[in-house]
Amino acid sequence: MKQTSNTAIVLRYANYHEQDRMLTLFSPTRGRVEAVARGCRKPKSHLLSASELFSLGDYELFEKNGRATVIGFTPIESFYPLRSDFDRLTCGVYLLALCEAAVQPGAQEQDLFMLLLHTLSRLAFTDQPWEGLVTGFLHNYAACQGMRPRLRHCIRCGRRVEDGEAACFDLREGGLVCADHGAEGLPRLLPAERRFLRHAEETPASQWLADAERTPPLSVMRQYVEARLEMPLRARLPEVER
Repeated sequence: MKQTSNTAIVLRYANYHEQDRMLTLFSPTRGRVEAVARGCRKPKSHLLSASELFSLGDYELFEKNGRATVIGFTPIESFYPLRSDFDRLTCGVYLLALCEAAVQPGAQEQDLFMLLLHTLSRLAFTDQPWEGLVTGFLHNYAACQGMRPRLRHCIRCGRRVEDGEAACFDLREGGLVCADHGAEGLPRLLPAERRFLRHAEETPASQWLADAERTPPLSVMRQYVEARLEMPLRARLPEVER
């Protein structure tokens, strides 16, 4: 994908006046950008597609006195198949909300931007199970935010936790706790779940698949990431979490 300075994806919108929308855009080079799309809710508006969730494209902005107005749009992708599956749509909205919580105005977030696009593409255009996709996204999202979980050594004693060894996960500290150092009240992180997370660090989204050796610890990663956010999340995952 060729990027320009205004390549962005819509993270959120709010209807404004009778025919306008306020857009929250995520640009890999400009971070979060708030912009108004005037008249975009008219049936024949040339900005109609620019003002929908998941709309990815090049936004032409008129900026004055710290305010941005969308005056042109060249579409790249809409991730339209998400709208035909409620669970996958819910997951997509959840990923957008996570990015909105993380991205700041003026920040360069190329890694997070590409992580979002690759994960949305797998959600929209493949039948790859969403549990593994969301878990892999959460793990790499945490790494992008400087809070990569520590998955090889006990955070209390520093001893290496062997692959088949029992361990728990400290949600507050973000790391493993071995059986020798007390794990009362902490969620377990099974060997197959740890292998999934380490695998997700090193492979593209297309390989975030559950099997006999690797199981996505979705609930643990969701709790860990959400506990670290500085703002309430606007979205939730589907109810069924395995």
